[in-house]
Amino acid sequence: MAWARMAAFNQVQKDYMTRAVDLDIQAVQALTAVPTIMQVIAHTTGLRWVCVSRVTEQAWTMCAVHDQLGFGLAPGDEIEIANTFCDQVRRSNAGVVIDQAATDVTYCDHPIPKMFGFESYFSIPVYRKDGEFFGTLCGLDPRPANLTAESTLAMLKLFAELLSSQIEAETVLAEAVAALAEERDIAELREQFIAILGHDLRTPLSSIMSGAELIAHLTADERILRVTARMTRSGQRIASLIDSMMDFARSKMDGALAAHRQWEPALGETLAHVVAELRVAHPGREIVTDMDIGAAVFCDARRVAQVASNLIVNALLHGSDSAPVTVHAAMTGGDFVLAVGNAGTPIPPAVIERLFQPFWRGERSKRTDGLGLGLFIASEIARAHDGSLTVESNTAGTVFALHIPAGCAAVTH
Repeated sequence: MAWARMAAFNQVQKDYMTRAVDLDIQAVQALTAVPTIMQVIAHTTGLRWVCVSRVTEQAWTMCAVHDQLGFGLAPGDEIEIANTFCDQVRRSNAGVVIDQAATDVTYCDHPIPKMFGFESYFSIPVYRKDGEFFGTLCGLDPRPANLTAESTLAMLKLFAELLSSQIEAETVLAEAVAALAEERDIAELREQFIAILGHDLRTPLSSIMSGAELIAHLTADERILRVTARMTRSGQRIASLIDSMMDFARSKMDGALAAHRQWEPALGETLAHVVAELRVAHPGREIVTDMDIGAAVFCDARRVAQVASNLIVNALLHGSDSAPVTVHAAMTGGDFVLAVGNAGTPIPPAVIERLFQPFWRGERSKRTDGLGLGLFIASEIARAHDGSLTVESNTAGTVFALHIPAGCAAVTH
């Protein structure tokens, strides 16, 4: 049993190392500078075979090669580590350079030059940025070459350092790309979860609100009616949160909110209904309207009403309690414009830059039970109408304006 466990452990280690080496080969293959480096070395030294290898304690693996000798080794091919000088380079952290093996005092009787039939040879270590040994930059030729010259050695070491930097940069980039892909997968899964959750919450919420409505019709007890009224308001609030979550999920999954546009001659009435509902919901606040559209607007009326509701609620939450919220809707230069304003402290430029980001509420909100999606969804609705949502804020007040461009509206007769 112990032997079996050890064998399984060794296999796992071997598989891990194989995957790691495969990734390193891919990283070297992706470097556009590597072929150029090998060609320059070949041209400068006269060697007709130059390669980049990944060297571990277990194996020598080809990563990239410039082969004018027809050796036939391709990226991914392995050589028994004991049959190379690269293992010596790995263990000693020192290069091996031979001008002519037959006359070299150290290597004249060495089996490796005879095995591969070369006279001139070099193997320079290549490291990762953290100092870990990666492999070697190698070259060889059956003909002698002047490789031990100081200028040649300096060039080979410089190219090995350049290769180290290139490999590190490619590794970092590959890790960043993998991390980004993983983050995108997680984000997509999260948005799918939000959409599913929002959809599944509607059924029990509908049952709760229907039950509250039924109870309200079956009793005249003021205490019970107050409870059912609170239940209804809470249900409406939850429904609004679900709508916001669903809109956010759709915008992220599909790239934009859906807007089913058609000619809407009664958009003013739709917006007036939104204002009436908010006046009931905020009895202590004044909402002043100036709405004279006088045209049919090519839009999704439900979505425009949603923008109006979000902007008015935002103004009620962040504006001065002692000043009215203003709502203006009209055709301006052929464009449809909906503007919602409030008095109060001006919004700092740094805050304006983040206002339309999802889940961002800042420090100005008077309540914390929202999701911070209202302005984001409003801006997405504007984008779905090929329009824009702008904000201007100064000591005179803050105004958010929805613009639906000319060409999307027609004057009624």
